[in-house]
Amino acid sequence: MKKSQKAYIFVCNLFTFIYYNRNGDCVDSRVIASIEIIEHELVPKHEILSDKEKEEILKIFEASLDQLPKILISDPVVKMVEAKLNDVIKITRESPTAGESVYYRVVVEK
Repeated sequence: MKKSQKAYIFVCNLFTFIYYNRNGDCVDSRVIASIEIIEHELVPKHEILSDKEKEEILKIFEASLDQLPKILISDPVVKMVEAKLNDVIKITRESPTAGESVYYRVVVEK
């Protein structure tokens, strides 16, 4: 966009600006930042278990998939690790008291 052009600014989200002219035509858009959420220090490690690991965990806890805590397929981290429905996610959190805490969640639609 040239400096002489006047434009309206529409903020799509915190990191994207889209510039429109008076006719409503998009003249420019810029992503000014990008965040990799799984790299953030407050987001715990998420891993998809293999089928064998999933069976072992269900056997250890004497549980079925329906009895595990749920995590939605729409969760941003689930999307980043490319999990599918019925995958079991191992979540490892650092804890000041326990050192490390491990949680298991099954991916569900709702």
